[in-house]
Amino acid sequence: MQSFSLPGESEKAAKILAHFLADPSQPHSALNSIPKAVLQRARGLAVFTILKAGFVFSGKAGSGIVIARLPDGSWSAPSCIATAGVGWGLQIGADLTEVVIVLNSDEAVKAFSRGGNVTVGGGISAAAGPIGTGGNIAASLANPAPMFSYSRSKGLFAGLTLDGTILVERKDANREFYGSAISSTDILTGRVPAPEIASAMYDIIEAAEGLDETGLPAEGYVPTASGQQTPLPPPNQGYSVGTGAPGVGAGNKTVFDAADR
Repeated sequence: MQSFSLPGESEKAAKILAHFLADPSQPHSALNSIPKAVLQRARGLAVFTILKAGFVFSGKAGSGIVIARLPDGSWSAPSCIATAGVGWGLQIGADLTEVVIVLNSDEAVKAFSRGGNVTVGGGISAAAGPIGTGGNIAASLANPAPMFSYSRSKGLFAGLTLDGTILVERKDANREFYGSAISSTDILTGRVPAPEIASAMYDIIEAAEGLDETGLPAEGYVPTASGQQTPLPPPNQGYSVGTGAPGVGAGNKTVFDAADR
């Protein structure tokens, strides 16, 4: 089990991303992964876990990292984050959920670099992200939400939602690793070199971005809150994820269950 440190969180993030991104050695894994097109245009990624437990009144807490795309197309050094929050509802048991949030705008990245709290579905909206390949994926990117959310659950949990999840910069973990009180702005804007300990994470992202989709069927969908798959409309129709797609509600309550492939 990794300790709560930037090296440990980077190692954990690499393993999580391996579940969500396509594996070039198994091209058909792209049919149940975060689309290559979504990844290539991403301005940043937040990768973390949430542990939720409770009955009626529930608590949730976890940890992870956030990285940003730099002007040259490479990725920034990671900044450590933690999650915290509470929720009401019929939520029985405990659940460890792996989450990837794709930051689709510079404003979404700036929200993480300001050193304050970021509330998912709060000031910056989030929507369930599309899955798969083909032209329909491009249509879903015509007017995307600032954040696309994807999650993978371990265990049973009733009433899972990312709404209200608060992401906080872990200044202590960043200071311990980088050796000084460096700001998340400096980390996410490339003023700090990308560390070697995060190389496995960068390699997984780079491999998924370079996936050859030739010959793959054009299959795209958005997962629904019940775990079903809602097909994306034809590319000539287009739509904005989370703002009226058939079977898809507003906000980010819908999550992606990336089953073992």
